[in-house]
Amino acid sequence: MKLFFLLPRVPYPTEKGDKLRAFNQLKQLSQKHEVILCALNDSVLHEDAEKVLSTYAKHVYIIDISRVSIYLHLVKTLFSDKPLQVGYFYNKRINGIIRSLIDKHKPDHIFCQLIRVAEYVKGIPIPKTLDYQDVFSKNVERRLATAPFYMKPFLRMEYRRLLRYEHDVFGMFDNKVIISIPDRDLIPHPDREKIVVARNGVDTTFFMPMNREKQYDLVFTGNMGYPPNINAAEFLAHKILPLILSRKPGIRILIAGASPNLRVSVLKSENIEVSGWVPDMRECYAMAKIFIAPMQIGTGLQNKLLEAMAMQIPCITSPLANQALQAKENEEILIADTAEAYAHHIIFLLDNPEKATQIGCAGYNYIISNFSWETETDKIEKLLNTK
Repeated sequence: MKLFFLLPRVPYPTEKGDKLRAFNQLKQLSQKHEVILCALNDSVLHEDAEKVLSTYAKHVYIIDISRVSIYLHLVKTLFSDKPLQVGYFYNKRINGIIRSLIDKHKPDHIFCQLIRVAEYVKGIPIPKTLDYQDVFSKNVERRLATAPFYMKPFLRMEYRRLLRYEHDVFGMFDNKVIISIPDRDLIPHPDREKIVVARNGVDTTFFMPMNREKQYDLVFTGNMGYPPNINAAEFLAHKILPLILSRKPGIRILIAGASPNLRVSVLKSENIEVSGWVPDMRECYAMAKIFIAPMQIGTGLQNKLLEAMAMQIPCITSPLANQALQAKENEEILIADTAEAYAHHIIFLLDNPEKATQIGCAGYNYIISNFSWETETDKIEKLLNTK
């Protein structure tokens, strides 16, 4: 089958969750299909991106979006009924390019990642699949509680528009995919149960237990320009850490990940290191005794948890993050819903290394048994063959 793979971002390097998911879906689907990859690009392109992606796609098209174009279309979108998420990535010039590529290659199926690119294939009479990935409307709604006052009107507007768009886009596609059952159940459409749940996997030949000296007590990783990660890092530094210092004054915390926002960078202290981008995230996991993901907002499945658990690092996270993960509380993972509960779990694991090892091993076994890119992408493969 000839598959047109349309993405809002270039899926290399894989420092963001949507890029990681797209890269691995591309890798798996290319084994059985001829893939035409078309990706929008709003940043500096990695020098190896086209070379790496050409390993899996027969044709690679990267379409740049200029900052001027983005700002102009965001302003235009303010006076329309479309979400800003869609307006950011859409313009007529790119629409013409994408339509011409589809006419040129005449694909049998179009696969779109995220609602951000749905407008580009609207009305095209070719079978189409949309990967919602997660629920943007719910993500924006959760951000409202902690957003500065001047952002709240825009977020409320975006929330209402996303609700409507996530409903309307449902009918534009023959098949729909999403990352978890909790996310599927939040899609604002009466036929949401028809959406196929295809979770993320983890490369357990890459993320695997490593023997390293433990330089940190805690590690938190992710793209540190992403609002839910910024919020979680501040919660860790301002709410959790002060509760631990009386018992563990020398505690060492590593916050690692690309593009740290200023709000994350200023958290650096004698107890907290903010690394920024690292060449190999496995080293960050392996050098820590505990992985913590105190997610207060956001949606979807946290890849950081899959990776840490695959490396046998005991993990502590929120009920929100575990909704998609579905690991067994107090057996495969520890769950906390308050700063006090996080502090209790952290101190307990640091004081009881045997229990920490036990949870790390149970979490590892859970990931090995349940999160495979091959198995999850096979669900998409079956959908492609039904239309």
